[in-house]
Amino acid sequence: MSQVSLTELITQAKSGNLVSFPTDTVPALATLPDQAELIFAAKQRPADKPLILMGASPEDLWPYVSGTAAEQEIWQQTAKTYWPGSLTLVLPASEIAPKAMNPIDPSTLGIRVPNCELTCQILAATGPMATTSANRSGEPPLTTMAEIAAAFPEVFTLNGDKRKSGSGLPSTVAKWTGEGWQILRQGSVNLTQNLTHRSENDL
Repeated sequence: MSQVSLTELITQAKSGNLVSFPTDTVPALATLPDQAELIFAAKQRPADKPLILMGASPEDLWPYVSGTAAEQEIWQQTAKTYWPGSLTLVLPASEIAPKAMNPIDPSTLGIRVPNCELTCQILAATGPMATTSANRSGEPPLTTMAEIAAAFPEVFTLNGDKRKSGSGLPSTVAKWTGEGWQILRQGSVNLTQNLTHRSENDL
């Protein structure tokens, strides 16, 4: 039985197992960053689709990225404006960022602080976690813990949580170009600070 209490979910997460929990967007499939390959295997996810490092606070995430003092000031101001929230920032990865998070291009890392009290409670206990939506690659995101438990029997989910989680909209993904932000995926957040040209995905 993969449905467990919140305390047990945190214990399993800290042990390096796959877990799932609600967020402010869609439910997350998550594990410790150095176990990120478990997510790729469970989802049958292509290696060219990196994972997101989710943390309870910006301070938990900044050690995983690296930039100049001027860049860090811009990143922190953007985070102060939009976090907690559904904005993922893709930044230059630091030496401690696990390469398994982004196997094809480990030089960058996507980071986010979710606007969900339960999610942040879990992340505060576990530390930052590798995350993505809970679904097989190419299929729609699953929206309840019951659906996730049925689809991924090896994943630990919250017992008794039958709610649909979050807005159902993906996070906006913005990549730092060295001069500003490039939108890789337009989600529920409209980023307006220091934008470079937008991608064709920004519709």
